Amino acid sequence: MDIRNVAAAFVAACSLAALAASPALAAEGKAPAGGAPAAVARADSASAPRAVLVTGASTGIGHATVERLAGAGFFVYATARKDADLAELAKIPNVQAIRLDVTNDEQIAAAVETVTKAGRGLYGLVNNAGIATVGSIAEMKPEEFDLVLKTNAYGPYKVTRAFLPLLTAAQGRITTTGSISGILSTRDLLAYSMSKHAVEAFTDSLAVHLEPMGLKVSVVEPGNYDSDIGRNAAARVGRESRLGDRSKYPPPTDVADAMLQFLTEPTPKRRYMVVPVAGEADRTIRQAVTELVQLNEGQRFTYSRDELVQMLDAALANSRPRTAAPEATKVPAPPTSRVQ
Repeated sequence: MDIRNVAAAFVAACSLAALAASPALAAEGKAPAGGAPAAVARADSASAPRAVLVTGASTGIGHATVERLAGAGFFVYATARKDADLAELAKIPNVQAIRLDVTNDEQIAAAVETVTKAGRGLYGLVNNAGIATVGSIAEMKPEEFDLVLKTNAYGPYKVTRAFLPLLTAAQGRITTTGSISGILSTRDLLAYSMSKHAVEAFTDSLAVHLEPMGLKVSVVEPGNYDSDIGRNAAARVGRESRLGDRSKYPPPTDVADAMLQFLTEPTPKRRYMVVPVAGEADRTIRQAVTELVQLNEGQRFTYSRDELVQMLDAALANSRPRTAAPEATKVPAPPTSRVQ
């Protein structure tokens, strides 16, 4: 039998798109960190909420995403490394906390076992775990460079590969937290920008492989939002930086909304750029245009301006219109050296 038909039959037996969970179900959904799954409705019940796993859920974008998805009716496996963070996540209705360091193969395998035994299947994966660092190629220690790449680039690969059988069975959806730094680059964000450029390629390659099988793949590309990523980087490398305090930026609720949009809309986008101010969007789009020009100029098959405009018009024909930005997120555009 065609695997796509099998997967489709599986999905039909599972819940339909995120329906709000009842208070009783939400209460049953809580479980201690790393413990056995709570007694909730199984995935073979028509009323069971679809399950999503979110990595790096202790703070910032990950935590906001967990709250947003659980509030919308998903059952969320929220992962973190520290006991205190796991305990806090387990208090959220419709959430089960799981210990997971995305660089640890044993913990990845244990997480797969926990989710598999729960019997809900897995409809969505949000590869959010990530770290930042500051330093040029001359200043950065190789160990720090390796850690950033292991977390931000190898992590999504390892976690996605481990959960792929469950996601394929559900014809599910996979998204990774990228960044506008996956398009932009600055002197002091060498490793971080390199890792986020890798996420862009990971997403496109994964989509080519999986979308013909019925899965959907995206990357969410945030600009500057409030999180602990800069403060954690400063503490790890023992170097104070103006990047550490991000409290001046808005909370990452818009980013969590984009995660929910990807998981629920019938025809999701490949890329969800989410920025709080126009300046960040302007720099990012201009950089993409600059790279287009650099690719095209002075080579054997250079296209004329008119030919490029025709290509752009064809690509724009099926693109979505502008969306309005929430008033609350209008803050001054930061300088280009900020962590994104």
